[in-house]
Amino acid sequence: MNSPTNSQATQSADDLSRSFAITTKLDALVAWGQRNAMWPLPYGTACCGIELMSVMGPKYDLARFGAEVVRFSPRQADLLLVAGTITEKMAPILVRIYEQMLEPKYVLSMGACASSGGFYRAYHVLQGADKVIPVDVYVPGCPPTPEAVLDGVMTLQKMIKDHTPRPWKDNWVSPYTTGAIQAGTPDDVKAVTSKLQLGRP
Repeated sequence: MNSPTNSQATQSADDLSRSFAITTKLDALVAWGQRNAMWPLPYGTACCGIELMSVMGPKYDLARFGAEVVRFSPRQADLLLVAGTITEKMAPILVRIYEQMLEPKYVLSMGACASSGGFYRAYHVLQGADKVIPVDVYVPGCPPTPEAVLDGVMTLQKMIKDHTPRPWKDNWVSPYTTGAIQAGTPDDVKAVTSKLQLGRP
């Protein structure tokens, strides 16, 4: 049973809620939710992956930006954090992960190796993740500092807030549409990776 004090408090709260209104655009409200609740999938392959762990830790605390819910399933993530060297054999897997992610999805390339191949100018290393998937934000460094990664996340949040056009994402076509991604058999994977190693389309 509610006491008179509780009912008065409820009544005053109801009166207060009727005394003001918040107006906004639906797009702005949706963007506010998206940028403050990104679920990252860390694709860490080298030393940048270790640096990414410190970003998630208590000192730098990525949770302050609403991106602490790390998911290792692409179907539960909307931010792909590519951290480390990507070899040619990893490329089809990276594309498959990207294709399985939720829309709208974003990609942050962390470090020199993920962004441009780094100092690995070799046949077996992909010269940047953007060769196979669209990248929204590049974070330089070898490895980049945690502050730089936080700046990259904030840059991505600003892009979402401002509804920045992303033609690199809109015009993207999977480089493996007829190969391993659809069929997924070992023979298909072997055929696609051998073409990659030989530099054939």
